[in-house]
Amino acid sequence: MDNLLEFNRQQLIDYIHKFGHKPYRAKQLLRWIYRFGEDRFDEMTDVAKSFRLTLKESASIIPPEISFDHLSTDGTRKWLLNVGEKNGIESVFIPEEDRGTLCISSQVGCALECTFCSTGRQGFNRNLTAGEIIGQLWLANKMLRHQDDYSGLEREGRIITNVVMMGMGEPLANYKNVVQALEMMLDDQIYGLSRRRVTLSTSGLIPAMDKLKEDCPVSLAVSLHAPDDKLRDQIVPINKKYPIKDLMAACKRYINKAPRDFITFEYVMLKGVNDSIQQAKLLIQIVKEVPCKFNLIPFNPFPNSGYLCSDKKTINEFKSVLMEAGIIATIRKTRGDDIDAACGQLAGQVQDKTKRTMRIKSV
Repeated sequence: MDNLLEFNRQQLIDYIHKFGHKPYRAKQLLRWIYRFGEDRFDEMTDVAKSFRLTLKESASIIPPEISFDHLSTDGTRKWLLNVGEKNGIESVFIPEEDRGTLCISSQVGCALECTFCSTGRQGFNRNLTAGEIIGQLWLANKMLRHQDDYSGLEREGRIITNVVMMGMGEPLANYKNVVQALEMMLDDQIYGLSRRRVTLSTSGLIPAMDKLKEDCPVSLAVSLHAPDDKLRDQIVPINKKYPIKDLMAACKRYINKAPRDFITFEYVMLKGVNDSIQQAKLLIQIVKEVPCKFNLIPFNPFPNSGYLCSDKKTINEFKSVLMEAGIIATIRKTRGDDIDAACGQLAGQVQDKTKRTMRIKSV
């Protein structure tokens, strides 16, 4: 059975053409699947009965299966989704007064080994398919429609107004499937989200950043986390391949096609590691030619991380140094930490093919 969530608009047109049906049938299907969240062909009442029968025999609409559904005291909601072979991914919905943001995953685990990230400690199993990526958005929409607490967030009929590719995995390491999912989010006949409301977070895979700006430019967040190569080599190992100077040049190139006129730099605040005033001043120098803003992220502890979060006073002083230099800096409000849904805490269930967990235990 073919899972229709794996098809973008053109692929769906090509698929139904095999059965002798015209493109307008694809438009009908897309409306039922994505606008109404329908996964039962019998309920698609304006679709010809003969076509519905063909679909029932050959196709399906199957999102990832929910293993756990957790609701935080602050309204944040986290789903653990079963993607087979004892692997689980996590998606998080963050409600705010003026928006509803869904944080979705792109891989089962992550291969980049950032030392402060819970996902990075779990190892890596595989890339998610385009259907598994867009399926997280499909499923969250369906679940949230039945949760009255979020009804006040609807804008133009939407509960989810923003999507961030900041869940498990490095999105640009799963380029083809991620870009297809992004294009589906932007497609007016599917979700029709604005490029400004879809954000991809990367640790800095420069060739893929350059390709993304040509193929599907969305808002970009770069996980920086250090003001110099020596420290970033340690905590964000991909820096050894793509050092900060090259990364800044890639960010400048990206802005030429980006939907926003700035890059967001994410910076997790690690006590005694990257949070000194001198390090803040170094940051100002390395980003001086890149229009940007900083998102300072209080570190969210997880077992055996080896790190502590910077205290509030240190974080505020760090922010002030950036602001005094004319750089917009915000401190990310921690959400969902009581259900391990906060930034850096997503770990899912990963059958590690990299043997990383085994290596860590042997050290």
